[in-house]
Amino acid sequence: MKTVAIIGVGHTKFGPLPDKGLLDLMSEASLEAIEDSNTNDKDFNSVYVGAMSPSAFNNLSGIASALVDKLSLLPAAADHIKNGPASGGSAVKVGFQAIASGMSDLVLVVGGEKMTHITTPGYVTSNVATLTHPEAERSHGISLPSFAGMLTRTYLKKYDAELDWISDIAIKNHKNGALNPIAHFQRTIEDSMKSAIQKGKGNWDNVYAFLNDDKTNPIIADPLRLFHICPISDGAAALVLCNADKAKEFCDTPIIISGVGQATDTQIVYEREDITTLKALRLASSQAYKMAKKTPDDIDVAELHDAFEILEAVQSEDIGFFKKGEGAKAAHEGLTEIGGKIPINPSGGLKARGHPLGATGVAQVVELVWQLRGEAGKRQVTGAETGITCNFGGFGNNIISILVERL
Repeated sequence: MKTVAIIGVGHTKFGPLPDKGLLDLMSEASLEAIEDSNTNDKDFNSVYVGAMSPSAFNNLSGIASALVDKLSLLPAAADHIKNGPASGGSAVKVGFQAIASGMSDLVLVVGGEKMTHITTPGYVTSNVATLTHPEAERSHGISLPSFAGMLTRTYLKKYDAELDWISDIAIKNHKNGALNPIAHFQRTIEDSMKSAIQKGKGNWDNVYAFLNDDKTNPIIADPLRLFHICPISDGAAALVLCNADKAKEFCDTPIIISGVGQATDTQIVYEREDITTLKALRLASSQAYKMAKKTPDDIDVAELHDAFEILEAVQSEDIGFFKKGEGAKAAHEGLTEIGGKIPINPSGGLKARGHPLGATGVAQVVELVWQLRGEAGKRQVTGAETGITCNFGGFGNNIISILVERL
């Protein structure tokens, strides 16, 4: 198996981007990655596009073919990769396989979604809910936020944790997002509280009082409130991959994809032995660690899928950083801060960087590349050489983990 290198990355701004369509965003990220990789005049063998619902959201069913044509990369092979919110991670995996197998020499991987233009109430949430089991779950009104609320309630009770500890994850990620110029949200929760006070909307002694206020932070899925949940975002991210033997012909600091894992769990959540354990992540990350010959102790920085802040806590346990039931407390104690034991989501995560569904898995890898190159600016993790991701499909029933390191 050939070693796979990332030689270029691209990333659009995330957030409401009303003046740009999905193809525009994917093209922008792709061209940035191609320029970054110094492959402008090279022929790409394959292009893999991760997007969950371009047909439903954008009336585009031939997104991969359209992108290759728009970028003038013909006659490169083009494939649209779909795996729910893990579409981006799946696209990276397929791109990795193409290079590792020797089938391709130069691959472009793009992930993106355009959603903020949709004005129909609940349409995006309902579309994402099609990932749930149609009879056992969806027919009863189940949505992913409702699962997250149930998981949070169960976790707090089982491990004697506090909701404020989950709030600490949101506080951290908004602080990190404020350091990320392409994040959807670029201000801290403390800044939001001060702004609300200045506008005469209330007066709070501390950030927890602000976050527990029904008017400023309403309950979405009990006990989760608005600030515990990621936004709906537009955006795209891209990677250029090649054989590591040729990587330094294009760039001075190639990053290696040294481990990839993917696993599934029951689609019906109530059939799992323990809903606070993400079995698919345990298996996927174990595969990635084994392939890379690494352990959780070797990881310097992680990008986890915090669509709901409880997920960062649970994922930090099942990916091997903390013992079961200690992830939320670890965040509360500052262990996951940029300067902590294991920095998690220095990008701001899905909570603050944003979550254009198909873009997320690719954006996670882009952030790790910047961290490992030492190009993350004010959110730089000192001495980062190895990183890992968790890209979460469904409600934990299809998870991808990607491990990267400096060459």
